[in-house]
Amino acid sequence: MKLTLEALEALDAIDRHGSFAAAAKALHRVPSAVTYTVQKLEQDLDVLLFDRRGHRAVLTEAGQELLREGRNLLNAAGGLECRVRQVAKGWEAELVIAVNEILPLAPLYELLTVYYAEHGETRLRLTRESLSGCWDALADQRADLVVGASGDPPPGGGYASQSLGEMRFVYAMAPSHLLAAEPEPLSAEVRARHRAVVMADTSRRLPVRTVGLVTGQDTFTVPTMQAKLEAQVAGLGVGFLPENLAAPYLATGRLVSRRPEEGNPPEPLFLAWHTRRRGRTLVWFREHLLADALRTRLLRN
Repeated sequence: MKLTLEALEALDAIDRHGSFAAAAKALHRVPSAVTYTVQKLEQDLDVLLFDRRGHRAVLTEAGQELLREGRNLLNAAGGLECRVRQVAKGWEAELVIAVNEILPLAPLYELLTVYYAEHGETRLRLTRESLSGCWDALADQRADLVVGASGDPPPGGGYASQSLGEMRFVYAMAPSHLLAAEPEPLSAEVRARHRAVVMADTSRRLPVRTVGLVTGQDTFTVPTMQAKLEAQVAGLGVGFLPENLAAPYLATGRLVSRRPEEGNPPEPLFLAWHTRRRGRTLVWFREHLLADALRTRLLRN
């Protein structure tokens, strides 16, 4: 490997400070050492990195390209050093947080802002899961922490969970939909005659499940909760929607709600994680996600 981080640091310092002498001062090195580093790099690569014909050295086109890409390497190396130090202190290198599709992301973004301001060295990745996919993300090692897992955990153990609370739902449809004219409560027989819009289960290994359907009911499957909402607003079908998500559309009349015969049972949701995962980033998010104010925002926002 002919490129070294030391040589890239020298190029970066020369470009930022305007001269070899100023770069040497910034790097706490003597000017001859910086000059030697650059000359050796030019020899090793067999390219001219600086045009030295004027009063000051100017990067050639090749030098500009090397510096542009080299800064990416310097940033990556700096980030790696920070993450290694963080891991040594018990903070994970990366944490994957899976969020149930029925939950809003805005409250989580506010929490992430707090985390990055306080810590920020652990790489965070948010993913979306639905139905059995939430538990499956843990079982399949796709996530370290799940926000809003519902239903039963996978067999075999190895998981811990704490209640986030219950999500309330409404049975909704477009006002022009035929089911909107039916008398309440809506029986299973009546509902079975109308297409339901369902959100796809993201599970890859665990058995998939459906919620709120009746036997024999036709379905139209969509990939996200937002797509389900839009499909029902468009009159393509009926079904249960999170109360907080449907509320603005109910208020403006773009959706109407009707009472099913069995009522609108709430869905218990959980914060879930692997019991063997004990990193400080996971603990930090567990503690903050279980705060009453944040749980309320997640379930009622």
